[in-house]
Amino acid sequence: MTDVADRADVLPEGFARLLGEYERHLVSERDLAPHTVRAYVGDVCGLLDHAHRLGHDDVATIDLRSLRSWLAKQHTMGSARSSIARRATAARVFTAWLVRTGRAPADAGASLASPKKPKSLPPVLRADEARDLIEAAADLADDGSPVGVRDVAMLELLYATGIRVGELVALDIDDLDHERRVARVFGKGRKERTVPYGQPAAAALDRWLRFGRPQVRAEGAGAALFLGSRGRRIDQRVVRELVHRRIAEVPGAPDIGPHGLRHTAATHLLEGGADLRSVQELLGHASLATTQLYTHVTTDRLRSAYKQAHPRA
Repeated sequence: MTDVADRADVLPEGFARLLGEYERHLVSERDLAPHTVRAYVGDVCGLLDHAHRLGHDDVATIDLRSLRSWLAKQHTMGSARSSIARRATAARVFTAWLVRTGRAPADAGASLASPKKPKSLPPVLRADEARDLIEAAADLADDGSPVGVRDVAMLELLYATGIRVGELVALDIDDLDHERRVARVFGKGRKERTVPYGQPAAAALDRWLRFGRPQVRAEGAGAALFLGSRGRRIDQRVVRELVHRRIAEVPGAPDIGPHGLRHTAATHLLEGGADLRSVQELLGHASLATTQLYTHVTTDRLRSAYKQAHPRA
C-alpha cells in the first residue's frame, strides 16, 4: 500500500477517504504492481485536487470538461506527452470505477482522449552484439564465482525469453520445467503465461542451480530462483545495473537495460521468421498493436540495409 496519508492533506476529507478506498481496490481487486498503484493513486490525487479547486466537492459532479481542464493544466506545466497520456488513462480507470461502484451516475472519462504518443524505435542489439554480451559474461564467470554464474544465467534467460525484469526476479525454482525447457511467468495483472528457452539458457540455469545458488543461498531465500549477494531474492535494481554494465563492455552496442533485451529478443524473433501472434503471446502483450512496434524496428533495419546496399536506393 502507498501512503495515502501523505496525499490526504491536500484533499478535503471526503476525497481523501475515497482515494484510500480506490487504492485498496487497485491492490486487492486488480492486483496491480506496487509502482503502478503508486502512479495511479498519485494521478488521481492530482485530479481530485484540481476538481476541488474548480468547485467540485462530490465526485459525482466531475465531468468531461473538468478532466480536460486537468490535462490541459499538465500541458501548460510542461508535462511530457507520454505523462499526459498516462494520466488520461488513470482518469478513465478511475471514472469507470466510480460508475461501477455507484459513486457517479455517468462515466465522465469514457470520452476522454489521450494525446498520441510518438512511436519511437527502441534501441536493440544486433545478433552478434547479443552473442558478444553473453560470451563476455561467460568468460568472466569461468573462475566459478557464484555471482558470475548467476549473471550469465540471468542474461541468457532475459535474451532467450524476452521476459520483463520484474518477471525475472519473481521467478521461483519450481517455475522452471527443465525437461520441456519452459518457464512459468506471471506478468502484468498476475496473468500467467509459459515461455520457452533454448539449450544455452538451460545449460546456464543448470550450472547456476547446481553450483552457484547453493553457495550464496541464505536463510529467507525461499524458492527464489535468482539470489542477490546477501542470499535472498535478487532486486530489480541489481539486474538493471548488471545489464547496463555488461552491455557497456560490448563495443558499439547501444546503452540498453533489461527492457532493451526484451526489445532485442522480440526483434530477433521477427527477423528470424516468427509470426506476430506468437511473439505477442511470448511477450505477454495484451494488445497486438503493442507487439507491432517491433515490426517497425525490423522494417527500419531493412530500409537502412537497402539504402546502404542498393545502387538505386
